[in-house]
Amino acid sequence: MIPKIDWTVLHGAAESIGQTDLPKEVVDNYENNEEFLKKVHHVLLEVDVIDGELICPETGRKFPINNGIPNMLLNEDEV
Repeated sequence: MIPKIDWTVLHGAAESIGQTDLPKEVVDNYENNEEFLKKVHHVLLEVDVIDGELICPETGRKFPINNGIPNMLLNEDEV
């Protein structure tokens, strides 16, 4: 699974929410590096955004997140 992840994007997203434990690059021999795998597991499966927003990198449109649920519906004037 690790090779399929866009690591730069994951690292940037994690840092943007204060999760600074991930290294900037995938470590060598990551399959046998338990510390690295625990950090990845934490960021991918244990971090929840309860309130905040997602920002589209192409348009800058902000999608609100309330109670852990992102609202990605467009407004009528955006359709």
